[in-house]
Amino acid sequence: MKRWTYVVIPILVLGSLIGWRIAQKRAEALDQAKMREMRMNAPVLVSTAPVAVRDIVHTFADTGTVQSPQNVKIAPKVSGRIEYLTAHEGDRVRGGQVLVRIDPSQVEALVHQQMAALAEAQYRLAQAQITQNSTNVGVNAQVRQQKAAVASAKADLNQVTRNYEALLAAANANVTDTQNRIDNANAAIKAAQANLDNANTKYNRIYDLYKQGFIAAQDVDDARAAVSVQQSALEIAQGQLGSAAAQKDAAVQQAGIVANKGKADIEASRAKLEQAEASLEFASANTAQKSAYAQSIAALKAGVDAAKASLRSAQAQRADTELVSPLDGYVTGRYMDQGAMATPGQPILAVQFVKQVWVTISVPEEISPMVHIGRPATVTFDALPGRRFTGSVIQLNHAADLESRQFVARVILSNKDNLFKPGMFAHVELEVERVKSTICVPREAIQRDKMGPCVVVVEKGNKARRRPVTTGVSDDSFTAIEGVEPGESVVTLSAFPVRDGMTVIPGGKGKPGKRGKR
Repeated sequence: MKRWTYVVIPILVLGSLIGWRIAQKRAEALDQAKMREMRMNAPVLVSTAPVAVRDIVHTFADTGTVQSPQNVKIAPKVSGRIEYLTAHEGDRVRGGQVLVRIDPSQVEALVHQQMAALAEAQYRLAQAQITQNSTNVGVNAQVRQQKAAVASAKADLNQVTRNYEALLAAANANVTDTQNRIDNANAAIKAAQANLDNANTKYNRIYDLYKQGFIAAQDVDDARAAVSVQQSALEIAQGQLGSAAAQKDAAVQQAGIVANKGKADIEASRAKLEQAEASLEFASANTAQKSAYAQSIAALKAGVDAAKASLRSAQAQRADTELVSPLDGYVTGRYMDQGAMATPGQPILAVQFVKQVWVTISVPEEISPMVHIGRPATVTFDALPGRRFTGSVIQLNHAADLESRQFVARVILSNKDNLFKPGMFAHVELEVERVKSTICVPREAIQRDKMGPCVVVVEKGNKARRRPVTTGVSDDSFTAIEGVEPGESVVTLSAFPVRDGMTVIPGGKGKPGKRGKR
């Protein structure tokens, strides 16, 4: 009996404890169910954001390096010892400032040599020009003289020809006249017989003087007429006939003389003309000397021009012994020291322009069509924390790198305060697209259910209503949607799921996004 008592009592106690625990669990579960129901029916604390009209901005971010738009390595064109070089890295220089001077001794000697060569060439040209002038004057005078001689010979030939024609016509007329006198003499031969001897003597004397050129032909005609008169007295017909015959013979002979002499005179004048023309041709041939002299002058002028060019080249080399800064900037490299030997093309100094700087970035292939010259960009620097700088795209390479398949773009920044140094590390945020004046909500306000995208709108009385929307373009913070109106509030964050029709307690405003651009 006692044994059963020891067994039953523990079992009863254990059963009581188990029953009590089960009852307690049931009570706790009931309490929890009540609490869950209370929580589900209780208002939910949410964060909201207003629906607003703003710009959707697409950006591309990349890291880049600051570069100088002009990085000039100053190298000489001539060789020689560097006798002046004081600039060092970090020195500020001005455009046109002399930075390097190379020993100009050899170049100075070359300049003087070319000056002497030019003076000699100019002297030879001056001497040739003097000779050319005198030669041209002589040739021109000779040509003019021979032209005058030709004109005179032509005039003489014309005069002789006209005289010949006039004398020949007169001689032929005289022959005709004597024939008429023969006829008259035959009638008067008997009347001049008495004085025939005296008249013949007188006639012969006058005729001799006529042939000697001392008297005129008229006197001969008068004497001949007297003979005829006297002949007619003796034998009018005989004397007149003989006299007339003699006159005819004389006239015929005179006509022959006139013809022969005239032809000879014409030939002589023609020969003079040909001689004058030959002399003119010879004088004109001498004008070829003018062309030869002109070619010689041209060659000497070319020599003077060549000497001038050589002198300018030597003077340019002398100017090249001084190396000046081509821009305002800073010395960023020094590769030689004073006293070293410089050679053409070997850099001595490097000067960079820093009033404006470039930030070079790489743009992916899919972004490159949206990047254009003038696109705004925001640049930040690790070395300048908390500061943002604005610039714009100034260059875009339209050929991609064959290895990376990316395009190089450069953003220009003003560096008037000299904050940026070539080689600095920069972060570039490049605006590639902007959609203006769209109805937007924060991206975290967009939810998705079985019907598609939706938002939870807080209506009057803080009632939550799930509303389907149509989404559009997005940026890092906002999404353009259709189905809501500007000014409405949407839920962006909640501690518990918000059911349709639930009362909510707006506990704070949603974050406007990383950029908050409008």
